[in-house]
Amino acid sequence: MTTQRTLVRGGWIVTMDAQNRELPTGDVLIEDGRITAVGTDLQPTGEFETIDASGTFVLPGLVDAHRHTWQTNLRQSNSEASIMEYVGQTLVGLGDRVRPEDVYAGTYLGALTALNAGITTVLDWAHAMNSPEHADAAVEALQDAGVRAVFGHAWPIGSKLDFTATHPADLRRVREQLLPSDDGLVTLAMAAKGPDYSGIDNAVKDFAFARELGIPITTHLSTGRPGPEHQGVQLLHQAGLLGPDLNLAHVNGAEPDALKLLADSGTTVSICPQIELTMPGLGGNVAVRRLRTAGINPGLGIDTEMESSGDLFTQMRFALAADRADTPDGEPVLPAQAVLRMATVEGARTVHLGDRTGSIEPGKAADLVLVRTGDIDLAPVATAAESLVLAAHAGNVDTVLVAGRTVKRGGRLLADTARARELALASVAHLRAAGE
Repeated sequence: MTTQRTLVRGGWIVTMDAQNRELPTGDVLIEDGRITAVGTDLQPTGEFETIDASGTFVLPGLVDAHRHTWQTNLRQSNSEASIMEYVGQTLVGLGDRVRPEDVYAGTYLGALTALNAGITTVLDWAHAMNSPEHADAAVEALQDAGVRAVFGHAWPIGSKLDFTATHPADLRRVREQLLPSDDGLVTLAMAAKGPDYSGIDNAVKDFAFARELGIPITTHLSTGRPGPEHQGVQLLHQAGLLGPDLNLAHVNGAEPDALKLLADSGTTVSICPQIELTMPGLGGNVAVRRLRTAGINPGLGIDTEMESSGDLFTQMRFALAADRADTPDGEPVLPAQAVLRMATVEGARTVHLGDRTGSIEPGKAADLVLVRTGDIDLAPVATAAESLVLAAHAGNVDTVLVAGRTVKRGGRLLADTARARELALASVAHLRAAGE
């Protein structure tokens, strides 16, 4: 078999390795989808494709650590809805209308939106699992889009939504038939209800099910303003359920002692700064500073495009602003470099893919993003992290590679975006008609 080799030549390499090394003019050599060398003036022998990266930042693909991708068709449809209104209107009121083809359309559009914005990895927290066909459609859409994804298989919605029930048994079929390997571009996790929604007894059963299948677990926990009423972390700790295979979303209501339990157990945390600040009832606060004080570096997520943007540049800016607003006068502020790490290497670790993506190092997958430094909104650049966190946006993303395969080039997705729009429009027409 012929080795596929690509040389990304002459870019400003932002490695996001442990030393935060940068090469102002460097190269990245890719062989069969993996990074094999990072340096200056690399001179590989034999045949290889060259990607001219001059005039760009070359950074690891961004990692979205929490996204309800199936809801993309409903993007920006109700930005004033509270968390309880969202549950009532979307998960309950809309649930019975959502067909497998609606899940496919939303997931496919959302995955392409992510790739367009330089997000190469998504933790797809997929409720609307009303049937095996719904799960099949979600996995197929992720695979068709070509994004790296952790498919978080969740639970039914609509009239089938039952917070007293344990996790759907269909997860076993998904593990055995659809995603039996942890080596593929799309891997599996359980998106569990968790103790806040179904109680600790069901959480014990659900977590045991996931661990029997050998897959990680993700769940929402402790949403709201900090206070002693948030006991989810403590309940998980007392039941012996915390651990490095568990990811918690939000936890903006958890108090410092609870966050310390998470840090000590290696449990990871995903925060979604924009929606955590703007959705009524979700919190009105972001736990960036409290998490960092406890020793936790969170990943960043979108949550739902119903009430949030679909890119991580926005989330990075919200995270930076939220942390600095919480910083007392005279204390060190959160550096832009630390926020960029949340969107890359820390995000990869958060979704349990830190060994394969999140930084530009030999041995890791060639998930790369090239961001134009000469665009009018960025030039002249002074530093990489500040430029990317404070000013960059999806329109600056020139080229995106996932496992060495180019999915965006010259500012254009190499996908059938017209089909994605048509599927989304047809889905929205159905959902609206069904609700009349």
